[in-house]
Amino acid sequence: MISLLIVVVVLAVVAYSGGDESPAPSTADAAPAARAPTAESAAPLQGTANVAITSVGDVVMGTPEFGLPPAGGSTLFSSVAPLLKGDVVFGNLEEALATGPGLKCGGASGGGCYAFASPPSYARNLKAAGFTVMGIANNHALDWGTSGQRSTVAALDSQGILHAGRPGEIAVQKMPGGGSVAVISVAPYSWSQNALNIPSTVALVRKATTMAPIVMVNMHVGAEGSGATHVPRGSETFLGENRGNSRALARAMVDAGADLVVGQGPHVLRGMEFRNGRLIAYSLGNFLGYKTFSVGGVSGQSGVLAVSLAPDGAFTTARFSPTMLSGDGVPSPGGSGISIIQSLSQQDFGPTAAHISSSGDITPPR
Repeated sequence: MISLLIVVVVLAVVAYSGGDESPAPSTADAAPAARAPTAESAAPLQGTANVAITSVGDVVMGTPEFGLPPAGGSTLFSSVAPLLKGDVVFGNLEEALATGPGLKCGGASGGGCYAFASPPSYARNLKAAGFTVMGIANNHALDWGTSGQRSTVAALDSQGILHAGRPGEIAVQKMPGGGSVAVISVAPYSWSQNALNIPSTVALVRKATTMAPIVMVNMHVGAEGSGATHVPRGSETFLGENRGNSRALARAMVDAGADLVVGQGPHVLRGMEFRNGRLIAYSLGNFLGYKTFSVGGVSGQSGVLAVSLAPDGAFTTARFSPTMLSGDGVPSPGGSGISIIQSLSQQDFGPTAAHISSSGDITPPR
């Protein structure tokens, strides 16, 4: 993995709303027009080499109620570490890095309420595994309150790991050979860049295109569980919450300038499609959930998405490497993820579906 020369986190001044979901753009299902360059500033400088972006789904390294791993979690990623290589390595941190009682469940989990947190020192496990950027926009990011969020940010900062997900937050990772990648992470909550407010997030993506030649958007949206493998049309709800409109959001992000959209949140794999030549992976499932996530059936199947983009963000190659969770929720290579995504992509997206070979290579529709 190419080491970082410079890392910058920028808080973009972009308004957001925590209210009801904004109407989806009427063109979400139509063929997009060619993307016009933004006039906000001069185009950011491009590098000269392709950029390798590696992404995984949800990560929970353990929590006091259900148990923390041995050796401080230092071996959690051992089996999959060879897959976590790239210029940018992204994961969704679906927990706080904090200590003390969680506020979400009144100090205790259980009874249908679950609060996830690992000790702040566990940030070193993410660094050792190769992660360079973590998403902190999800339904468990505020389980330990705003103080827990501050603790999470401080823990990631201490390891030089970028983070994205707070309102207006853009993480910019600069490449050693020139160029950079801007990362945005969204979820349907007011404490995050709000996925329910599509116009606000479109504005943030357009802002990001003025800061880096390549833009990646992570979305933590959708219903949860084994019955949520398909990407529906329209908004999804779970436990009484509006969990966003995955299709409208992802497609609006690409139309606004995103070069790659990667999702998680349903805790299962979902299909992939291409829009305007850009890849959308709707959910990468559970990557690591030490004694927290369900691991039976499709819930235990996940994987690592490795994408190569040209210096201007154009798609070049991609591969999905399947992984599966043990009984304790620890990942290892293998499983049926490729066949799951093959089937779901064709069923849900038809002519725009990504083509996934038996070896996991991903190409645009023919």
